[in-house]
Amino acid sequence: MTYATVMVSLALDQPNEPRLEVAGELAERFEAAIVGVAAAQFAPPLYFSAEAQGLIDEGEASIKWRLAGLEAEFRAATKNRGGHAQWRSALDFPARFVLAQARCADIVVSGARSPAFSDAFARASPKDLVMQVGRPLLVVPDTVNWLDLRNVLVAWKDTPEARRAVADALPLLRKARDVTIAMIPEQGDDRSVAIAGVTDVADWLARHGITATARICEGAPNESAAAQLERVAGDLGAGLIIAGAYGHSRFRELILGGVTQHLVTQSARSVLLSH
Repeated sequence: MTYATVMVSLALDQPNEPRLEVAGELAERFEAAIVGVAAAQFAPPLYFSAEAQGLIDEGEASIKWRLAGLEAEFRAATKNRGGHAQWRSALDFPARFVLAQARCADIVVSGARSPAFSDAFARASPKDLVMQVGRPLLVVPDTVNWLDLRNVLVAWKDTPEARRAVADALPLLRKARDVTIAMIPEQGDDRSVAIAGVTDVADWLARHGITATARICEGAPNESAAAQLERVAGDLGAGLIIAGAYGHSRFRELILGGVTQHLVTQSARSVLLSH
């Protein structure tokens, strides 16, 4: 398994250099094609008149001009990467456009979600993508400018989402220097069952040529799973976390669980998520 096509989602009015750098690095590592995608929708006025139509026309013209600027940025960032580069953009809601285009990719690179309000007209938040994209989503915070595979942390939970995430991440895990599989037991979990689970995953990875260390993490009383995971990642110096993505809402699954919410908003390291 490899990544033959890397897709990178760009956004208006925010830094795109980190995700362009990581996406370009991925394309080089795997000799993959790279597809840049961006979309934005003009937020219409609350009233309509002849003047309002003029504002809409001006707003859409401005968006087209700014999307052209993003294409130029994408072309400049990928011109020396050596692989095939393609650009796709539209006047559309960003998340909807990215979700549609992801059918052509093996992995999608996105920026992290700001804890503050995110404009759905101007950017595709990973919160909107992760449950529906159908591909592994690599979330790159603005503070990260390279894909650090020296220490990779697999946040293990014996669920279909976590199993899918590890399988999706095999190409990256093969290039990692050190891999740790960490499970944070929930209250009432049988420790022997937990140990057997992470050991099975480590043995499975070994059969794929990947050496991994398995560990069970013991948290402090009343420490959240997200806080425990962050502490373990910090202790390891992890540059990448691999995890399943979880939601609590059956209505489009847009309400993320606590750990997933933390992973798409933290700013210290890249995160690969699969649902």
